[in-house]
Amino acid sequence: MKVMRQEIRVGAVHGPGARIVPVWFDLDRCKHTIRQVTNSWRDRQGETVRLHFHVVDDGALFELVYTLPAATWSLELIDPL
Repeated sequence: MKVMRQEIRVGAVHGPGARIVPVWFDLDRCKHTIRQVTNSWRDRQGETVRLHFHVVDDGALFELVYTLPAATWSLELIDPL
């Protein structure tokens, strides 16, 4: 498992309602298509709400984090399958 903690660009579908589903992300100028969201949860750091997503592409498990209200995405960790 490799801890990253770096901001990344993510394509996500918003809705219906307040639902957010990541569908792809860029890492080191390489686009990763998300094949499955295996787990999701939310936590707080003080007043900041963070949405966590465990996602799988064709070769690894990633943890993506969406931070509200800043609306920024970060990659927290990579775990090769």
